Amino acid sequence: MRTLVLGGIRSGKSQWAEQAIAESTVAGQPVRYLATGAAPDDDAEWSARIAAHRARRPSHWSTVETVDVTTQLRSATASPTLVDDIGGWLTAVMDRRGAWAIRSPGSITADVDELIDAVGAFGSPLALVSPEVGLTVVPPTASGRRFADELGGLNQRLAGLCDRVVLVVAGQPLTVKEPSRAESRQ
Repeated sequence: MRTLVLGGIRSGKSQWAEQAIAESTVAGQPVRYLATGAAPDDDAEWSARIAAHRARRPSHWSTVETVDVTTQLRSATASPTLVDDIGGWLTAVMDRRGAWAIRSPGSITADVDELIDAVGAFGSPLALVSPEVGLTVVPPTASGRRFADELGGLNQRLAGLCDRVVLVVAGQPLTVKEPSRAESRQ
């Protein structure tokens, strides 16, 4: 089962996704945690957030800090996996492609298409955590609007592929999409 977990900043989406992937695996089965937000050496607050995430994960889970989510998904399709988060992945792609530029921005289409293909082909339990961008003001900068537009479109494509979509608000999960009974028995 593929699950997309959406929510705002500090909504509880990561913790909910961790519980959901743990429940979808056999007790004690390793889970691969793909973390897309590296800790810069000079940001103590961000480092503390990452440490809190690490501390609540079971010791038998492995963590891979990477923005190359596509390669990771294709390399170990039998490992239950949690990706946290798609917004961090998109930021890295936009950085790499020069997509923040106002004039002649780089294209991220190929990267997004590759991610969608990798998610669609993934054969084990998969949880994808992503910020929901549609719940706030429109960003005041062109680059902020570009990010919101790209993430919103990517979330829509991922939601179309996923069996289940959950929106987490104030720590409370709201089911947006769930598999039919026939699909959940397979």
